[in-house]
Amino acid sequence: MASANRLSFHKRLFVQLIAFSWAIVLCFVGFQYLREKEYKSEFLSAQLQQYNHHLLVAVEEGEPYEEYVASHEKPFDDLRITLITLSGAVIYDNTISIDSLDNHHSRPEVAAALKHGSGYHIGRHSTSDGRQYFYSATRGERVVVRTAIPYSSTLRTLLEADWTFLLIMISVSLAMSVVAYFTTRKLGKDIERVNHYEAEQEKNRLKRQLTNNINHELKTPVASIQVCLETLLSGITLSEEKQMELIERCYTHTERLRRLLEEVSLITRMEDGSALIGKEPVVINSIIHEIACELAVMPEEERLYLHTDFPEQVTVEGNLSLIGSIFRNLTENAIAYSGGRNIYITLTANDERQCSIRFEDDGCGVGEEQLTRLFERFYRVDKGRSRQKGGTGLGLSIVKHAVQFHGGTITATNRPDGGLRFDFSLKK
Repeated sequence: MASANRLSFHKRLFVQLIAFSWAIVLCFVGFQYLREKEYKSEFLSAQLQQYNHHLLVAVEEGEPYEEYVASHEKPFDDLRITLITLSGAVIYDNTISIDSLDNHHSRPEVAAALKHGSGYHIGRHSTSDGRQYFYSATRGERVVVRTAIPYSSTLRTLLEADWTFLLIMISVSLAMSVVAYFTTRKLGKDIERVNHYEAEQEKNRLKRQLTNNINHELKTPVASIQVCLETLLSGITLSEEKQMELIERCYTHTERLRRLLEEVSLITRMEDGSALIGKEPVVINSIIHEIACELAVMPEEERLYLHTDFPEQVTVEGNLSLIGSIFRNLTENAIAYSGGRNIYITLTANDERQCSIRFEDDGCGVGEEQLTRLFERFYRVDKGRSRQKGGTGLGLSIVKHAVQFHGGTITATNRPDGGLRFDFSLKK
């Protein structure tokens, strides 16, 4: 089990590290790819812009643009050259008859040139000849010169990003992933070892604390039993009434010891042997009905009246004894310490996953600073009164463990109008 947990922790750590690392690498590679492609496009456009500028100068000086195009060397073979007025009308094209060309004012590269002085566009189909071009346009005083290169496989290769660098980056990242795997594996084992050590230390501390608490709780009843038995065995003449009183006192303390050992055993089972505790369908309504019947036969001076609000049947897959101990211990706690006369059990939520239940009394409640300690083993709000009532100090601790065993949580609060309120949930 420990190795499985360690492997799970290592995998979790490794996946988180790799996900973070590769997210950064992919963002960088994507940015680099787009940036390099943009750089190459801008570099190509700059070459065309230079030719456009020279042609604009010739046009501005009055030189016939047909002669300039025919007599001057072009930066690329198969270069298409177009002259467009500032209104978008085509006045010259060295490849296609201008009669077949419509207004170019809305072409992206022309619109950019009219607004910013220059612009380019990659891979747009020409409406006149259906070919795909790389366009670059430059604005002059009277016309816009646009040059275009057919978007061939050669041009596509030229504009592509250099995958050599990107492949190197990916290879380095893969190598780093391998290193990270072994690093996180060792780190995960080290961390798990530390966690295991700390868990063992905490477990040992709790065991020592439990042992000390048990020893402390045993001293009073054992000492009392010893005193009673020594008195009976001393040969002192006692009345039958006094002898019976001593025997009853021994029995009471013996019963308290039995309950204490049973409850310690129950908590230990829930902590260390959860897999050994059987589960079955448990109807919560039936348990509450049993509590109501038990309260009904109590003496009038000790009896609390049970009020329930359970509009539907609630069935939980759990342990009947443990779920019963939740309600019985809460009820015994209310009877012994609340000082109230009523108990309220309410179904606050119920769905296919879990049910939520509220258990309340109308007693005196407890101090706010004591609420967080109610579920501690052997913790008592009023120690003297608790011992007089025969309590072991483990009832609410058993309640908490039983709720946690069934996948739920429990909280304790004071009611606004007096009394103690427990809200808990049980997974179905």
